[in-house]
Amino acid sequence: MSELTYLSGFGSELSSEDQRCPGALPKDQNSPQKCPYGLYAEQLSGSAFTAPRAENRRSWLYRIRPSAGHKPFRRFLSEAEVTHDWTEQEPDPNQMRWNPFDLPPTDHKVDFIQGLKTVCGAGDPKTKHGLAVHIYACNHSMLNRAFYNADGDFLIVPQVGTLAIKTEFGKLEVSPNEICVLQQGMRFSVEVRSASRGYILEVFGRHFTLPDLGPIGANGLANPRDFLAPTAWYEFTDNISYQIISKYQGQLFICDQNHSPFDVVAWHGNYVPYKYELSKFMVINSVSFDHCDPSIFTVLTCQSEKPGTAIADFVIFPPRWSVQEHTFRPPYYHRNCMSEFMGLILGEYEAKKGGFLPGGATLHSIMTPHGPDKNCFEYGTNEELKPTRVAEGTQAFMFESGLGLAVTKWGAKTCEKLDPEYFRCWKGLESHFTGPK
Repeated sequence: MSELTYLSGFGSELSSEDQRCPGALPKDQNSPQKCPYGLYAEQLSGSAFTAPRAENRRSWLYRIRPSAGHKPFRRFLSEAEVTHDWTEQEPDPNQMRWNPFDLPPTDHKVDFIQGLKTVCGAGDPKTKHGLAVHIYACNHSMLNRAFYNADGDFLIVPQVGTLAIKTEFGKLEVSPNEICVLQQGMRFSVEVRSASRGYILEVFGRHFTLPDLGPIGANGLANPRDFLAPTAWYEFTDNISYQIISKYQGQLFICDQNHSPFDVVAWHGNYVPYKYELSKFMVINSVSFDHCDPSIFTVLTCQSEKPGTAIADFVIFPPRWSVQEHTFRPPYYHRNCMSEFMGLILGEYEAKKGGFLPGGATLHSIMTPHGPDKNCFEYGTNEELKPTRVAEGTQAFMFESGLGLAVTKWGAKTCEKLDPEYFRCWKGLESHFTGPK
């Protein structure tokens, strides 16, 4: 595993060169007439050339061969069920809960790309607006195979198993309770040591950023210094069969080339893959009365053109001290103009103990009511309001979006994990109304 570099801030300039080739980074020019070591200069642009400087994202890669050296793409037919056709199923406003998604059987080899399944989403990658939620479940490494997403960014949330991710920029190892972001166009390959499962939030056309802190001030939530980028690492291969898989306009394509795509000897720029450990999140929440909204737990956001409204927020509910007065401590009953997709990495979610399992998910659609089950309500109503440690040994998260999420055929039927009894967790909520005295 190569070393990691601290991201001092999103959009900050970074650089790295493989230690085996000192001086591989050109000194004064991005694209000199002749690069050191006979390398090729190639720019990877994550924004329009003319994007405002504060939003402009690009990196220069100094590689052994240009990435253009491959045979034509063709459709990739595999076990992956990736789609952006949001009309496969009739709209369904009901509360939804999925039991844990299956891991592949031990006698069947499935790599990361073959194990991709789309659960829900909205929008269109062709118009660069929208998102998709996927599940991955795999038990085999990607051998001589790389993938890139032409449609958007992947935010990967491992739930079971560690992912050893090889990228053009270097290597990342990502374990449960960590996340990584592989931005649009970046080529990567995933190795696994055992059966692995997790969640993916994909956003089209825009990138994840840290949320503004507003009245919180300069410090808190996810700090830029805790995000890590890989250092340069390369492999030099000749006359080896390598497959490149592309996700383009919601479909998968494949091409062949005779060398490794991971031949970047040096790079510099501000458009890089990165990882973050969720335990480093700085929780802020002490309530004298009322209740803070879950947006106080936002790690990363992808904002729409409407201020304060996200295409997608990545929100976590980590172990924390809960200090409250005169307040119903659990999550409040709620109807929302946003869509809320929740997953559970480990432990028991505080508002649905025993009913929401690691590796499963829930979806509460726009204006569909939801909230604590009966047991959680009864306990939260009668508990002593002293400082309490909540969510210990637990890590739940939410993908929240201002867009209406449509469930795919795989999510609604094929996976056979949708729980038709979910609605019953609210049936025991009886009236406690006492009337006027």
